[in-house]
Amino acid sequence: MPRKVFFSFHYAPDSWRASKVRQMGVIEGDQPLSDNDWETVTSGGDAAIKRWIDSQLTGKSCAIVLIGSSTADRKWINYEIESAWNAGKGLLGIHIHNLKDRVETQSAKGSNPFAKFTGGSGSSTRSLSSLVNVYDPPFAESTMVYGHIKANIESWVEAAIRVRT
Repeated sequence: MPRKVFFSFHYAPDSWRASKVRQMGVIEGDQPLSDNDWETVTSGGDAAIKRWIDSQLTGKSCAIVLIGSSTADRKWINYEIESAWNAGKGLLGIHIHNLKDRVETQSAKGSNPFAKFTGGSGSSTRSLSSLVNVYDPPFAESTMVYGHIKANIESWVEAAIRVRT
């Protein structure tokens, strides 16, 4: 049975790319919200958004950050990273900049969103970027990137969960 995961991504520029990954069928992801549903959530302010994110993380064993050109330092992605890590969930990143979007374009590679966080305790506190695996498919062609992610995402999720256990 596929693992249940939470997908984190910057909606406006990367929703098309993210939907390609979410629909691979290899792992079970969270259900996407329609624009109207998201407007309802956001109309409740920051507290409502946090409650929604927290509810989406419930029952998930791993959070996957789909890294586009401007994913790092996004307020809600940062919250999702911190919440997943603090809840002991597996956590990983996948660069998706070379997947084509709805108009068949690729984007620039984004920064590692885990670099600004720390994990561990006491003297073993380290940057999350040294604890969380970030995968950058070694291809420039979108179909090859897609195939690489599809072939490996399940093992990447399992590795992320093992890091936390």
